[in-house]
Amino acid sequence: MSDNNIQGMLDKSAPLLEHLEELRTRLLYSLIFLAVGLGLAWNFVPRIIVLLQAPLTHTNLYKAGKLQLVATQLPEQLLMSFNIALWAGLAIALPFILHQIWMFIAPGLYQEEKKWAAPFIVGAGLSFMLGVVTAYYLILPPMVKFLADFLGGAVSAFLSIGTYIGQVTTVMVAFGLFFEMPILAVVLTKIGIVNHVMLGKVRKFAFIACLIAGAVITPTTDPVNMMLFAGPLYLLYELGVLLSRVFQKREVAELSTGDPFAGA
Repeated sequence: MSDNNIQGMLDKSAPLLEHLEELRTRLLYSLIFLAVGLGLAWNFVPRIIVLLQAPLTHTNLYKAGKLQLVATQLPEQLLMSFNIALWAGLAIALPFILHQIWMFIAPGLYQEEKKWAAPFIVGAGLSFMLGVVTAYYLILPPMVKFLADFLGGAVSAFLSIGTYIGQVTTVMVAFGLFFEMPILAVVLTKIGIVNHVMLGKVRKFAFIACLIAGAVITPTTDPVNMMLFAGPLYLLYELGVLLSRVFQKREVAELSTGDPFAGA
């Protein structure tokens, strides 16, 4: 192999190595932010546990004194506390991690597309928190009440605190991720990756995916709790399609008139 061929191969591999180095740097910063968030959240674990127990107070079993949370294994309290601190730390570090994600993909975007950095970071962070709050106040109370009071108080319940906290946390994190769909649809539309036509064509597959996601995430196999998940998830998908259509029309109007407010 000639020296020219070797040099050509090295030149081609250089951008890949640069991207891998950049990815390593962004992952390292993200892990540091997550560790800091975990450390901050660790101090509030007892308060978070109290908050996560709140959905149980809506059940008749709890009001009758027939429901208790217990630790069934020796390390359960430690592992549960770490799990809570990890997810709470992720919520704290999320804006900074999203910024690292944007810093990684920004070099491949046009200058016009890079202006969506702030809306993406702020919108994704707020959407995640909105999803968590929605799950906490609107989804968990009826779900927990339905499951705990299913036999009408005929039995007493001793629930593993680790299992309960894990299921509640899964629901809240899942809804946080679900609520990212509309803002993700907007950003991907603005940078030209998707549009409302593409999203509309896969609507039936999205509906099936929502049903599957609802069946996987819900702690039971009953259709009531499954629809509590699948219904809002599909509505969020349709909201993403609608927002994609709106923002694409605005972009077309801007290109045709030169007025950034033409599509408003």
